[in-house]
Amino acid sequence: MKRRPALPLFPDGLSDESAAALSEFLNQLAAACESRYFVQLRRYHQRQMNLYDPEVPWRTPPLPPP
Repeated sequence: MKRRPALPLFPDGLSDESAAALSEFLNQLAAACESRYFVQLRRYHQRQMNLYDPEVPWRTPPLPPP
């Protein structure tokens, strides 16, 4: 069975107005997502900055258990 090629995420040939509307929509969607999940995103990014590397334990201490 042949697979159909996937449709491109961002098709060519959009008008300037359509491209601007799409961009505005995506920016508003991202802002709404960040606003809604701010606490979770901040907590996640904070944890990512404190990752413990056992090869170089002097760089960052291990996180305390939750």
